[in-house]
Amino acid sequence: MLIILDRDGVINHDSDFYIKSVDEWQPIEGSIEAIAALKQAGHSVAVATNQSGLARGYYTLGTLNAMHAKMQQLLQPFNTQVDYIAYCPHGPDDVCSCRKPLTGMLEAIAQQFNSPKAEIMMIGDSISDYQAASAFGIEYLQVLTGKGERTVASGKLPSHIKIYSDLRVAVQALLS
Repeated sequence: MLIILDRDGVINHDSDFYIKSVDEWQPIEGSIEAIAALKQAGHSVAVATNQSGLARGYYTLGTLNAMHAKMQQLLQPFNTQVDYIAYCPHGPDDVCSCRKPLTGMLEAIAQQFNSPKAEIMMIGDSISDYQAASAFGIEYLQVLTGKGERTVASGKLPSHIKIYSDLRVAVQALLS
């Protein structure tokens, strides 16, 4: 199965003021181990992340790449890596097809892996993650980290969506 993860709030701590540096990019406890567990169980793992901080000038593409390199380095002790990282560099007012809740990144990832939708699942923390997964027609799991608690409290998620405290717990349930 192909597992698509949102980044900020799912893998690493999020901030309403954006994650703007490698130092600010800090993994949520258990998230790196959860990604390693998915990989060790034979799943492909991709990341789909809105990064409007690029369009806003908060950080550079070099800084974004360095954040992703840090994530990959943290996975090295487990002899694994995230297979693919897709990001939307656009701001909310830009016209693009990739910014979640649009499905462009999910389409690109599915095409990259040649995966049918029935074999793709997304794990996210925001309503835009859910909306993108729903619009693309793939299964979705919600975590409470990042914007997760606010998302659940908003009442905008359908009642059938499974909710987990964090990525580690979601992955444990998925693999059991």
